[in-house]
Amino acid sequence: QVQVVESGGGLVQTGDSLKLSCTTSGRTFSAYATGWFRQAPGKEREFVAAIARNGGSTSYADSVKGRFTISRDKNTGYLQMNSLKPEDTAVYYCAARAFMSGVLTTMREYDYWGQGTQVTVSS
Repeated sequence: QVQVVESGGGLVQTGDSLKLSCTTSGRTFSAYATGWFRQAPGKEREFVAAIARNGGSTSYADSVKGRFTISRDKNTGYLQMNSLKPEDTAVYYCAARAFMSGVLTTMREYDYWGQGTQVTVSS
């Protein structure tokens, strides 16, 4: 069973930065296309950012473009979040799909999900 684990969430102030990390068990991390989604209280889970297996292509939600950067290395995926706003407050989830090419931007394209990490931005 593949496990996806997020880390790096926390409580910050408006304008601060946070960097989330995502790791997977089972196959080598490079086997997975990965993405980040978030869910705020009372709202549906939404796409944030995604990256192809080789790291060559990325995609972002309009709401985070220019502020968030998704990246990956051999073993870990990252979401660098800068200029955080109160509306970024949510539980952030990492998702993974093995052996898929391209950038996956919808929830239904992913097979594996982490438990989420809370990001809270105070005003």
